[in-house]
Amino acid sequence: MPISKAQSRQKTAFLTGASGGIGRAAAVALTNAGYRVIGTSRRADPDAVRDGIRMIACDVTSDESVAAAVARAHAELGQIDLLVNNAGVGLTGAAEESSIAQVRSLFETNFHGIVRVANAVLPIMRGQRDGRILNVGSAGGLAPMPYMAYYSATKHALEGYSESLDHEVREFGVRVAVIEPAATRTSFESSTVNADRPLNAYDATRAKYLVAFERAMAIADTAESVAETIVLAAHDKTPRLRYASGKAGRQIAFARRFLPRSLFDKIVRKQFGLA
Repeated sequence: MPISKAQSRQKTAFLTGASGGIGRAAAVALTNAGYRVIGTSRRADPDAVRDGIRMIACDVTSDESVAAAVARAHAELGQIDLLVNNAGVGLTGAAEESSIAQVRSLFETNFHGIVRVANAVLPIMRGQRDGRILNVGSAGGLAPMPYMAYYSATKHALEGYSESLDHEVREFGVRVAVIEPAATRTSFESSTVNADRPLNAYDATRAKYLVAFERAMAIADTAESVAETIVLAAHDKTPRLRYASGKAGRQIAFARRFLPRSLFDKIVRKQFGLA
């Protein structure tokens, strides 16, 4: 579709995982902030438009799908000023309960998927000498909780990747940041899978974890509050590496940074009813 001169002056954004939850809320918030937005999902219908947001298909686990989606978005938008890497899945269970195949699959989406999309967008941003990449991580990447070892590991890897990448691309006018929400009320749980080889030895403590998780979800932040953080990070003239999102996210970031390790450990174990 042709791009008018007025459109070419608008900021543009490309989002993964925009079919619902944080991704959908971020797409709407960025549109309201004046961005032209293209969102992606694995099963987007051709030429789909939802709530005024252009949707295209993209499977972040496929090199070919990512390359095609980024090329199409670039052709339609004319430039990509902002990339929001939001696509991801969850995994719940004790670390011992997941097979290596299951762990590989999780990393393929949550970490390698982000690398694929960033690598496809970076040449465009370097050519523009301008751009911002926001990777949606998790408070669990800073403060891993029990029964979330591999999900936390993907988000912890994202922290290190993003910090290193930010150093490397800053000279090209590109900045990278991590958005760190805590528990968020979305449909994300529907894409969260259980460990594929459960063990009876963990039944009692897993049950306590699930009770604590439901308690956290009852007071969790909304997807819209995370979207507000994404817009803030997109516009920040002095970008930070990390943006804790929501009250719980900020509390976790503060506690992890300032509390003694032994005290933080006791708080976590008490929260999840661990001996």
